[in-house]
Amino acid sequence: MSNRALHGTLLGGVRKFGVTGIFLARLLAACVPALARPRLLVAQIFNAGARSLIIIMLSGLFTGMVLGLLGQDVLSRFGAETALGELAALALLKQLGPVLTALLFAGRAGTALTSEIGLMRATDQLTAMEVMAVDPMSYVAAPRFLGGVIAMPLLAAIFNVIGLFGAHLIGVDLLGVDSGTFWSQTQSAVGIHDVTEGIVKSLVFGAVISLIAVNEGYQSEPTAEGVGLATTRTVVASSVLTLLFDYVLTAAFL
Repeated sequence: MSNRALHGTLLGGVRKFGVTGIFLARLLAACVPALARPRLLVAQIFNAGARSLIIIMLSGLFTGMVLGLLGQDVLSRFGAETALGELAALALLKQLGPVLTALLFAGRAGTALTSEIGLMRATDQLTAMEVMAVDPMSYVAAPRFLGGVIAMPLLAAIFNVIGLFGAHLIGVDLLGVDSGTFWSQTQSAVGIHDVTEGIVKSLVFGAVISLIAVNEGYQSEPTAEGVGLATTRTVVASSVLTLLFDYVLTAAFL
C-alpha cells in the first residue's frame, strides 16, 4: 500500500469516527423526546427483542448443552465433575451469554434496523418527515436505538437461563451429575460481581450495536446497493467491536 493510499484510509477512518461521534451526540439529545412516546418505544423493543427470541433461545440451549458435554469431559480428568454447574454458570454469565447474544443480535436485529432505516432513506421518507417539521432523529432513530439498548440485556438473561437449563439437561439427566450438587455449586459460585459484569457487558454491546445499526441506516446511500452495503457494514463492525469491548470490559472487571 502506497503512502497516499494509507493516508486516504486513515483520513477516511478519522472522518467516519467524527461523523459517528456527531451522530451519537444528536441521537442522545433526541432520546429525551423519544421517551415521551412510550408506545413507539415498546414497539421497537418488541421488534428488536421479541422477534429475536427464537434464535436466542435455540442458541442458548445448544450452547448450554455443549458446555455440559465439554465441561463434564474436561472436569472428569481432574476428578471435579461436581463443579459442572459452577463452570456453566460463570461461563454463561461472564462471557458466552453477553457475547453470543450480541453477535446474534447484530445479525438479526442490527441488520433489520439498518435495512429498515436505509429503505426509509432510499424512499425519501426521512426527507418527507423533515419537510413536515417532524424530527426523524427523535421519531425514527432514537426509539430504535433505545429499543435495542433495552432489549439486549433481556435477551442475554434469557440466553443465560436457557443455556444453564441445557447444561443441566446434559450434565444431570444424561451424564449423571447429582442435581443437588449442580445447583448448590452454581449458587455458591455466582456472586453479584459476576451478574454485574454480565449486565454491564450486555448494556454496552446493545448500545454499540444499536448505534452502528441506526447510524449505518441513517447515513446509507439512497440506493439498493447502498442499503445492502450499510447492512453488511453493520454486521462486520458490530461483530468486531463486540469482541473488542468484551476484552476491554473483561480486563476492567478483572
